[in-house]
Amino acid sequence: MASINLLLQSKKNPAVIYIRLRDGRTLDVKAKTNYHIDPANWDEIEQRPLKKLLKMVDFANLDTDLATLKNDLLKEYNNSKGVKVINTMWLKDFINPPQVEKKHPDKLVDYIDTYIEFKKSDVKKSTITKCNVIKHLLQRYEKHTKSILFIRDIDAKFKMDFEKYCISVGYAPNTTAKNIRFIKTFCKHAKANGVETHHQLDSIKAKYHKVENIYLTLEEIERIEKIESKDLTEGLENARDWLLISCYCGQRVSDLLRFEKSMIRYEKNKTGVLKPLIEFTQVKTGKIMTIPLHKKIMEILKKYNGDFPKKISDQKYNEHIKKVCKAAKIEELTPGVKFDHKTKKKVAKDYEKCELVSSHIGRRSFATNNYGIIPTSFLMYITGHTTEAMFLTYIGKSNKDIAMELTSYF
Repeated sequence: MASINLLLQSKKNPAVIYIRLRDGRTLDVKAKTNYHIDPANWDEIEQRPLKKLLKMVDFANLDTDLATLKNDLLKEYNNSKGVKVINTMWLKDFINPPQVEKKHPDKLVDYIDTYIEFKKSDVKKSTITKCNVIKHLLQRYEKHTKSILFIRDIDAKFKMDFEKYCISVGYAPNTTAKNIRFIKTFCKHAKANGVETHHQLDSIKAKYHKVENIYLTLEEIERIEKIESKDLTEGLENARDWLLISCYCGQRVSDLLRFEKSMIRYEKNKTGVLKPLIEFTQVKTGKIMTIPLHKKIMEILKKYNGDFPKKISDQKYNEHIKKVCKAAKIEELTPGVKFDHKTKKKVAKDYEKCELVSSHIGRRSFATNNYGIIPTSFLMYITGHTTEAMFLTYIGKSNKDIAMELTSYF
């Protein structure tokens, strides 16, 4: 019959309390508990703190914990006998169970939730939203292929199959390329956490395709400025003014449409002339920006008693500026891509340019029209691009364009 005893093996204070498990002549194991006591306060016969001390809370709790330990050990022994190897290590593991390392999911879709959990305090809400969009896309892909994607399956073949699927359901090539880059990020994050990945992962490349970068030329911007107020509704005139401000400040629409008078201040330049500046925090990056306001913007603000035009939603702004450009006769046929609501796919063909106008056109127009006039580093500061390569891609400059710019220096 099994017996469990508590004992001390030292006369020094504090002494570790040991627990000993015996069962006939075949089993006799002993291990340290996590409890200590002054040997002077220990009753060797009763195997507990001295009775006179049990009125004190600390000793009473210790006595209860030791009794619970003995009972739990006996239950565990009865459950393990004949099933597990009972030895000193078994006893030590019972007292201090080994920490089992939590395994991360090896299914790609499941791991995206893990990635979000890791990153949710470090990235913007828009990034989390994008992760979930890709997660739902991958779920549709799994349903289409009748398969489950494991992180170790992400290889060159997956890349080709995934691209074909995305094209078939109407995704633009550059959107697909961006999604593949996100998927690689998920997999690399998983690899850093011990999840198996495919040896081809690092060699997977998702190239961006050159697209027509729609922007408003200086002549077109002038045509928009000259539209008579009588030819526009109040709402369209308000959107027109926001569009012109966008073309002269180069900011993302998420920042632009939040501008208000309180953000403006005046500072003296090197020649002592007061110049208007606007200071704001970028929604996308969280970066505090201070940029000068163009004289054309200040002229527009005079219409609104020094303030910006009335607030407008992103969606309404998008709708209105197409109509504004139509009113400005910006109608030349231009290659582009539009979403067809009937077929639920994007269609590439020639459209009237006003149809292709969207909320980011002001930022791109500012960057493109000022390239080669304002130093690129200054333009990048205003637009928020972090590398020159990204900036040049954004404005659609090719290697040939850059080479031709250089000819003026030779």
